[in-house]
Amino acid sequence: MDDRSTRMESVILPSLETPTLTKAELAELLFERLGLNKRESKDMVEAFFQYVHEALVRGEDVKLSGFGNFQVRRKAPRPGRNPRTGEAIPIDARNVVTFHASHKLKAVVQGEAPPPGEFE
Repeated sequence: MDDRSTRMESVILPSLETPTLTKAELAELLFERLGLNKRESKDMVEAFFQYVHEALVRGEDVKLSGFGNFQVRRKAPRPGRNPRTGEAIPIDARNVVTFHASHKLKAVVQGEAPPPGEFE
C-alpha cells in the first residue's frame, strides 16, 4: 500500500471500532488540515449540515460535485401487509430522501479510480 492510500484510509476509517465518519471527526479534520480553531470547525460542519437539511425540507435537490446528489422524492400510497397477521394495511404517501453517488465517487469506492489527494 502506498502512502496516499494509507492517508485516505485514515480519513475514511479512523479506527476499526468506529467504521463511520462523524461530525466531530469532520470538525477535527478541518481543525487539523485548514488551521481553523475547534469552535470554527464545529460551527462550519454544523452549518453545512443545517443548510443541507433546510434545502431538503424545502424540497430542493442538493448537488455536491464529485460526491453525489440528494433528492426528495414523493412515494405514492400503496397497499402493504402486516407480516404477523397478513392483514392488508394501506401505506400513506410520503416524501423520502434519496442519494445517488456521482460517477467519480462510485469509481473510487469500486477501486477503479485512484482516491483524490489531500484537500485543496
